[in-house]
Amino acid sequence: MNFATMLKLSREGFQCAQILMILALESEEKENADLIRAMGGLNVGLSDMSGPCGALTGGCCLLSYFAGKGEADELEDPAFAELLPAFTAWFRETYAGESGESTCTAILGGDLRNMPARCPGLVQGVYEKAMALLKASDVI
Repeated sequence: MNFATMLKLSREGFQCAQILMILALESEEKENADLIRAMGGLNVGLSDMSGPCGALTGGCCLLSYFAGKGEADELEDPAFAELLPAFTAWFRETYAGESGESTCTAILGGDLRNMPARCPGLVQGVYEKAMALLKASDVI
């Protein structure tokens, strides 16, 4: 992932979950404004910081985008059942800290002003880990 691209998207007003899906789509040279708009519902811990980190839920959506079921006659990739637990365990181990909490509030220390310092590296790490898991599982 190009860190400069992620920062550009952030300056354009996109947030964690949206950025992850934009990067996933760009990896396939696709665009889908409706999907990106829908991903906005996951940003900032479901908008009020009380929910799970948007990078965590966005990363789960990224994995599902590549390995999940999308049409009635389509099957999810056999690796999908193992991808989500591996990813969420990695996220909690890497970013939840001693509290074990993966809420936006916990990660940001209850202060949205911490976003510029904490979120870019976190989103980059999530994207790289999700893509590594997908590659290791031969999904992509």
